[in-house]
Amino acid sequence: MSYLASFGIAAERTNPFPFNISAVKHAKNIQFKTPVTFIIGDNGTGKSTLLETLALSLQLPHMDGVSYHKSGFEASKKLLPYINLEWYIHRATGFFFRAEDFGNLINSSERRDAQLHNQLDLDGEVPHHIIQQLKDNANEQRYFIRKNYGQDLQSFSHGEAYLKIMNEKITDRGIFILDEPEAALSPSKQLSLLYFIKEHLKTHNSQFIIATHSPMIMAYPNATIYEVTEDSMDEVSLQETEHFTVMKSFLNNPESYLRHL
Repeated sequence: MSYLASFGIAAERTNPFPFNISAVKHAKNIQFKTPVTFIIGDNGTGKSTLLETLALSLQLPHMDGVSYHKSGFEASKKLLPYINLEWYIHRATGFFFRAEDFGNLINSSERRDAQLHNQLDLDGEVPHHIIQQLKDNANEQRYFIRKNYGQDLQSFSHGEAYLKIMNEKITDRGIFILDEPEAALSPSKQLSLLYFIKEHLKTHNSQFIIATHSPMIMAYPNATIYEVTEDSMDEVSLQETEHFTVMKSFLNNPESYLRHL
C-alpha cells in the first residue's frame, strides 16, 4: 500500500505563473494506486513544478542538503497553500531527487576548488598532495559530498553517480520523488534504475513518484502513469503515451523521420 493516497492543487485562479501551467490547472484529484507513479508530459507542462510542490509540502530532504528557503522553489511556495494531500499511512519521510541538483552540487564543488587553488598559491613550495589535502579540507561542498555519499561523486561518470546517489539515499522505506532521473542515464543504466526500484520494493514498503520523458523508465511493470497535456491530466497506459508512440515509430523507421533533415 502507498503512503499518499492522492493529492491535488485546489486553486481557483488560473493566472499568473505558476497557476497557468497545465499540471497545476489539471492536478485536482491524482490517485496513487500503485507503489510507482509516473507523471509525464511535454516540456513546459509543469511536471517539475508539481513534484517540487509535493516535495516542499512533505519537506523531503534533497540532494544538496539546503533547505527549501533557497532560490529555485518560488513557484512551489506560491502553490503550497493550495495543495491537498490524502493519506493511507502518514509518513512524510524519504528523498527528493532533481537532476539539476546533481549538476549544481558538482559544479559548486568544482568552482570552490578553483577559488581555493587561487587562494592557496603554494605551487613549487609545498608538495602537491599537501596542497590537495588543504583544498579538500577547506571545500565545504566536497566535505558534504563525502559525508553524504561516501566519496567524491566526481570520480564517477554522471550516470554512475546518479545510481550511487540512489543506493545511498534510498535505503529505507519512504516516499521518493524523482524528477527526470534519466537525465544522465544510458539505456542500460535506465534498466539498472528500474531493477534497483524493483529490488527495493521487494523488501521495503516505499512509494515512488517520478517525472520522466523516458519510455523505458515509464515501462516499469504495473505502474500508474498520468499524462499532462494542455487540456487534461489523465491516467493512461504506456502504449497510449505520446512518448511511447513517437519513440516506437521512430525506432521502427528512423529513415522516414531523418530524410527530411
